[in-house]
Order: sequence, then C-alpha cells, then structure tokens
Amino acid sequence: MRSALERRAMFARLKEDIHCVFERDPAARSTIEILTAYPGVHAVLFHRLTHRLWGWRFLWLARVLSHVARWFTGIEIHPGAQIGRRFFIDHGMGVVIGETAQIGDDCTLYHGVTLGGTTWQAVKRHPTLGDNVVVGAGAKILGPIKLGNGVRVGSNSVVVKDVPEGATVVGIPAHVVTQPSKPGARQVEMAKKIGFDAYGQARQVSDPVAQAVDTILDHLHAVDAKMEMMCQKLKQSGINLEQVELPVLAVDKLEDEPPGGGTEPREGKVD
Repeated sequence: MRSALERRAMFARLKEDIHCVFERDPAARSTIEILTAYPGVHAVLFHRLTHRLWGWRFLWLARVLSHVARWFTGIEIHPGAQIGRRFFIDHGMGVVIGETAQIGDDCTLYHGVTLGGTTWQAVKRHPTLGDNVVVGAGAKILGPIKLGNGVRVGSNSVVVKDVPEGATVVGIPAHVVTQPSKPGARQVEMAKKIGFDAYGQARQVSDPVAQAVDTILDHLHAVDAKMEMMCQKLKQSGINLEQVELPVLAVDKLEDEPPGGGTEPREGKVD
C-alpha cells in the first residue's frame, strides 16, 4: 500500500514538473513538445530518478546517470541536490547545481546559472533557495548562503551572501535594489526640461544612476524655487535685478556620437 502511494505521489510530481512549463514559458504549445524538446524538463526528470537512487545509496549508478543527463541536456545536477516541486530550467545549457544545494518549490533557473560551492570540505557548501525564486541567465550563487522566498536574481549577478525574502539583487557582487517609486509630477517636469528621461528603467529594478538623477532634479527644483522667491522679495524692496537668460542644456553633448558619424541631437531623452 505504501509503495503504491509513493508511486502515485512520484508521478503526480512528475506531472507537475511538466505542466508548470505552460505557466512560465509562453512558447510551450503542447505536452508532447515539452516532453521532446525541453532539455530543462529532461534534466529535472533525470534528477528525480538519480536523487532517489542517491537516497537508496546507489551512489555510483546515480552519478553515472547524472553524467548521461549532463551529456544529453547540457545541464549538470548532482544527484544529492534537493529540489522542490514544479522546478523549471528554461533553455538550460550550462546550468550547474551542486551536491548540497537545496531548492524550494516553484523555482525557475535560466541558462548559465551556477549554484556553486566555496570550499573543498565535505560540508554544506552550496546555496539554499526558498520558494518562488527566479535566477536570471548567467547568475552565480556561491557558498552556503540562503535566498528567501520570492527572491529575484538579475542576469549575470554574483551572489555571495544571504538575500532577504522578496528582494531583487543585481550586480557583481550582487546587492539588493529597492522597488522603484513612482516619479512625481515635479520630477517628470524637471526631467523634460533638461532632456533626460530618468525613468526609462527596467520594471521592478531601481537604477542607482536614475536615483541619483532624481535627487539632482529635486535639488534643482528647490534651488529654482528659492531663487524665484529671493527675486520676488528684492523686487518688492525696490531692487531690480538684471534679467539673466539661463543657458539651454545641449543634449547632444551628453550622448555618444551615433553610428555613421552624425552629430544631430535626439530629442526627448538621452539613451
């Protein structure tokens, strides 16, 4: 009875591994396509088998089959790695998941991701990922660190320390970026005046340069308002100041020369 229940549970999980692809890849059209043309799914199915063999202490056989899977899919998952339900590897080539790695439910990895170790000692040396973690292409997560539930790792980032739940990390070494706040009307107006679109940034990732420009825009606005107030007070006191025309910011000086050698400035924003 117990073995029958275990088999049903195993096949239910395999079914979940296949059908979760429809939710995360709009290119998926049918179950047959997923079973025959998705190396990430093949790698996960191989791992479900090799991990079970590893638990039964058929260590050599598990390693040999995982090696076959690596040759077949381009994805290397150690049989000892613990992987949760509905795990999806998109594209897949170059993914490496180490022996002591732990991955929660509903996680997604893209090609070139490494969950690597940082010591040669036979201890917990690979990362632990919570549920609903997404790791972008080429990212490296190194050492026995923990990524909380819902973490997003930007492409090509290198993560070497713990990441709190719900955070997005980018860069080398990776650092937490905050949810970008909606720009105020004043900031948008000032940005238009100087010809720089400070808000053309990726969704859910705040750009530190854009944040710095926001601060500059706020400061410029405050200085402009204070100068206007001073001029009004001086005029009320009978002191007339000479009108000074402010120079127009030359946008073309801020951008590189476009392909073809042209120097005509573009309007609206600097790319």
